[in-house]
Amino acid sequence: MTHGILIEGLKKRFGQGDNAFYALKDVNMWVDPGEVVGLIGPSGSGKSTLLKCLGAVIDPTEGRMTLGSEVIFDQHWLVKDLSALRRDKIGFMFQTPYLIPFLNVLEILTALDVQHRIHAMPGQLSGGEQQRVAIARGLINKPPVILADEPTAPLDSVRAMTVIRLLHEMAEKFQTAIIVVTHDDKIIPTFQRLYHIREGITYEEKGEGRSF
Repeated sequence: MTHGILIEGLKKRFGQGDNAFYALKDVNMWVDPGEVVGLIGPSGSGKSTLLKCLGAVIDPTEGRMTLGSEVIFDQHWLVKDLSALRRDKIGFMFQTPYLIPFLNVLEILTALDVQHRIHAMPGQLSGGEQQRVAIARGLINKPPVILADEPTAPLDSVRAMTVIRLLHEMAEKFQTAIIVVTHDDKIIPTFQRLYHIREGITYEEKGEGRSF
């Protein structure tokens, strides 16, 4: 079976010798195309390090990562151009939308219901609208994987549920595998599968998958 992304035995070590520290000790997870999976864990558990490894921002120490049918990392990167990998194959969403304040919103997905704001400046958008534009930006190249880091943290309950609903809809529409790192108790029940990470080790849990 081909997954959107498959991670096997991923490890990340910082430092050498007596100063060596494994931020990731044994990460195993998979996300199918069209699936939104939650990733939760306490501060210092390895969430940020894992996202950086998955996003090809830092190099894992050991393990294997497969994107679709392509093995992209197996003890070392098998992709020559990591910038192109990040640009073409991986979408990013952050807690802060990071919209460029002096550029117009030039291309918006009608499905995100912000097409009427196409000429607005980011400062003229509400928090919920900014997040929807950030989703559109993350999907602009229709990447097979999106990494979302606390995308609902700054939002109230209504806007948070709107954003997570849109992520589920976009995942299904574009067959994108989405990993959502979150501490937001409001959205955790919406995931059908959850991964906990504790001390650099992942544990899978079946989620509630409640409707929203």
